[in-house]
Amino acid sequence: MKLYIKYMVSIRCKMIVKSELEKLGLHFGVVDLGEVEVKDPISVEQREKLREGLLKTGLELMDDNKAIMIERIKSVIIEMVHYADELPKTKNSEYLSEKLHHDYTYLANLFSEATGITIEHYIIAHKIERVKELLLYDELNLTEISYKLNYSSVAHLSNQFKKVTGLTPTFFKMLKRKRRSMLEDV
Repeated sequence: MKLYIKYMVSIRCKMIVKSELEKLGLHFGVVDLGEVEVKDPISVEQREKLREGLLKTGLELMDDNKAIMIERIKSVIIEMVHYADELPKTKNSEYLSEKLHHDYTYLANLFSEATGITIEHYIIAHKIERVKELLLYDELNLTEISYKLNYSSVAHLSNQFKKVTGLTPTFFKMLKRKRRSMLEDV
């Protein structure tokens, strides 16, 4: 049986979910972002205790099918952008359709209706957050970052970064260095 969990977006969230399941003595298999495979039937009482335990940590057990699908879309995007070594070389629409086994038009309409933004804008926002992370780590240059995140060019990445943040990637990186040197002077 699959359970779907809202706001489950990191490895730490997975650890929390595993801990809550273990407290209830529930046997589970795969624990992915946003979903858990529970091996045994789960009673109404266990489900309620799990719901309460998750709520205390900021996570939410979901029942609504549309909400579940929206969280699955978000989880696939987060996993794709933040945890994959490289973004897939296919179109985002094809990738999401394949992963979620639904027509992209259905996914896009459902997502936009529920969140107020398009899937593409959601992907762009996460890609820019990933760019910021990679710039702060200072391990890759802008060319390597643009390749890793599947941008057509460094100029495309830079333009999108500036449109979203109001800063160029170079200026963003410089601010980080400036902040670090100010902290060292304290």
